[in-house]
Parts: sequence; C-alpha cells; structure tokens
Amino acid sequence: MEVTETQQRPSASTLRAQDKAATLMEALPWIQRFAGTTMVIKYGGNAMVNETMRRAFAEDIVFLHHVGIHPVVVHGGGPQINAMLERLGIESDFRGGLRVTTPEAMDVVRMVLTGQVGRELVGLINSHGPYAVGLSGEDGGLLRAVRTGTVVDGEEVDLGLVGEVTAVQPGAILDILQAGRIPVISTVAPEYDVDGAATRQVLNVNADSAAAALAGALGASKLVILTDVEGLYAAWPDRGSLISSLTTGQLRELLPTLQSGMIPKMTACLQAVEAGVERAHIVDGRLAHSMLLETFTTAGIGTQVVPGPGAPVDRTADGTANETLNENVDETAGEAS
Repeated sequence: MEVTETQQRPSASTLRAQDKAATLMEALPWIQRFAGTTMVIKYGGNAMVNETMRRAFAEDIVFLHHVGIHPVVVHGGGPQINAMLERLGIESDFRGGLRVTTPEAMDVVRMVLTGQVGRELVGLINSHGPYAVGLSGEDGGLLRAVRTGTVVDGEEVDLGLVGEVTAVQPGAILDILQAGRIPVISTVAPEYDVDGAATRQVLNVNADSAAAALAGALGASKLVILTDVEGLYAAWPDRGSLISSLTTGQLRELLPTLQSGMIPKMTACLQAVEAGVERAHIVDGRLAHSMLLETFTTAGIGTQVVPGPGAPVDRTADGTANETLNENVDETAGEAS
C-alpha cells in the first residue's frame, strides 16, 4: 500500500516540470495574438548598465523574434553619455527631465549612441545568431526633427541641440524586418527647419518620444518602455499606489502632477496610443526577462496605457474589452491631483 501511494505522489521534479508546462500554456494565447505584429521596445535605464540585465534583454528580444513577433529596439544611452561627458570634463545639465545638449555635448551624444551603445546591443543580440542590424535616425531618412525646448515651472527653457521627431519614414526599418532581422535604432536625427529644409545639424532626440513616433508609424501592437521603476505611481513614493492600467483620458489628467522624470515616458505612451498603437507599457527594466513577463503572462507587470476616456480594458489574450476599471486607478488618481 505504501509503495502504491509513493508511486502516485508526483515527485518534486515532476511538479517543477508541470509548473513550466503551465507557464508555456499561459503564454500560448499571447504568442498567437502577437505573432506577426510589430513591437517597439525602448531600451534604457539600469537594463543598459547591468551586465546580467543586458544579456537578459537580448535574450528576450531573440525570443520575441523566434515566436514570430517583429521587435524594433530603440535605445537611448543616458548612463553611458553621462560617463563619457564626465570623463571628458563636460558638465551635464538636465531641465524637466531632458538633457541640455550643447554642440560640444552633441558630438559626445552622437558618438556614444551610434558607436558604443548601439554596437554593444547589436553584438549582444547577434551572439544568438545573425539577427540585429544597427542604424540611427539619420540613416535612410528614418527620422526628421525640429529643435525644441521645454517648460519648467511655467517658463520656456532652451535645451540646445535637442529635437522632437516631426516625421518618420519607416522604409529602412520595414526593409530590415522584411529581411527577417531586428532593427536597433540610435536616437539622433537630422534637423529640419520650419520650411522643411535640412539644416545639416544633427539633434539629440529623446528616446522615449522617438520610440512613440516609430511605434505609431509602424502600426505597432505595443510600445514597451523599460525604466528603473515598477511603473507609474499615482502618489509617489507610496509603493502601494502603483497603477497597473489606465486610459489615455486618465493619463492626460495625471500628466501635470507627475514627477519630471516620468513625464517624457508617460507622454510617449500617450502619444503612441493616440497614434493608433494598441497599448503602451512602462516596465521595470531592473527585473530580468521583464519583456517576457509583460508580453506573455495574463497578469503582466508594470503600467499599461490603453485607448479611451474612461475605464481601461482588462488584459485578455483574445483582445476583447471588458469595461472593468482598475481599482488602483479609481482609488489613487485623485491623490495625485
């Protein structure tokens, strides 16, 4: 009798195997839903400087590629740019969460983004096979930008050689995707004046806003922005106020109350969804394989932004909309105002 009971009781290894099988089955409807679609992923934050996180990110991108999703990676390089500027004795200055870029600093920005960060990321992805192709907003007429400033405490602030994307010509990216490759894009872009003429100046473009513009132009199913927080908090630093889902209408109301560092990221999410992207996400890049957790689990992680003035839809793999307001949004949105 004891032998029979022992035989019927699953072993620890069998239970672990069953857990893995359950994880794969949970991922299946999401793989089916997103296969053949384009996802734009903005790579940044701690994921760029921690070696373990860098390798995990590259693995995530290759995994997306192999299950039939078309990942497009857009990267900044804030930590690396800061390190190089410090090494060269050039002072860094930020206003409203955006870098002030002098002509001297612009040379460093261009060099670091296209010659260091982009090349390293391409190399990490290509350690798994010949997949990634690096390019910048200058290549193939991909991006056009105009010089822009920002508003801090109600006053206009000059950011120097900082631009805002005004046009995307996605032909170069589409060619790379058609060839079965993964585009890795550095966010510098040529400047055009108000008359549409090239000035022959290159601008430093915020990677979050560039990713949003690219996602809209490509008709992406998702924009995912990796950052160094778990998501959007309605009442930072109260960690219990994490908002898991909100609509564009709710986000528009919250934007004026947010910390300056989150404004460019959440503005990018808003712009992407308003441009037709199905959903935009803020995801914690400090968590290994956060891309897979967001994309292939029902609960997801981080904060998602969906279209609409009212309640966000539930996360359902078949795309059906359940008009269920995330309780966290209802309870905490008022606290931020």
